[in-house]
Amino acid sequence: MQLLEYRMALNAFGLNVKTINYHIVAIRAFLKFLLKNDIDCISPDKLELAKFPPREVSFLNDEEIQSILTAPTLWNKKPLKQARDEAILQFLFGTGLRVSELINLQKKDIKLDSNQFYVIGKGSKMRAIFTTKHARDALNKYLDLRPDSSPFLFVSLSPNHLGDHLSRNAVEDLVRRYANLAGIKKRVTPHTLRHSFATSLIKK
Repeated sequence: MQLLEYRMALNAFGLNVKTINYHIVAIRAFLKFLLKNDIDCISPDKLELAKFPPREVSFLNDEEIQSILTAPTLWNKKPLKQARDEAILQFLFGTGLRVSELINLQKKDIKLDSNQFYVIGKGSKMRAIFTTKHARDALNKYLDLRPDSSPFLFVSLSPNHLGDHLSRNAVEDLVRRYANLAGIKKRVTPHTLRHSFATSLIKK
């Protein structure tokens, strides 16, 4: 009864489902500790985590896809940054890569004369990735302009961090910025582009 009241109190404070679940997981761990030490208590398994509402995954229509993919050309006048940003957007959409997979790609992972490469994805499993001609062309253009010797495929272009590993936040900010510049009203993330890629395959 006290645990139920505690859960209701957390909800009354306006905490989101994820935060409430953190509290429940902590209590579960404490209850397991008590049982391990032969202290009588409620079974941790009786404390169920709150269920998340189904995540609404949006996708872009053909016009929106075209708008965001061409946005770097229209809104960025620095050749290297324009080429990098276009290559990132083309890769996110044209390959279905996750952000974590994208930022960990190295030059050695890609064969520019092939439409296929491999990444280590979730669960440390290797999977084949196929690229579009637009993605390969954008990547070639970007690499031709690269002045650094970093092994990573997509890197920071900041003067103080030139060649550094590109962060997840940087990619998310990049996608959001070009979506806004392209006039797309819905929330756009790298996952939106990935989902749009999958949707485009179904439509073909």
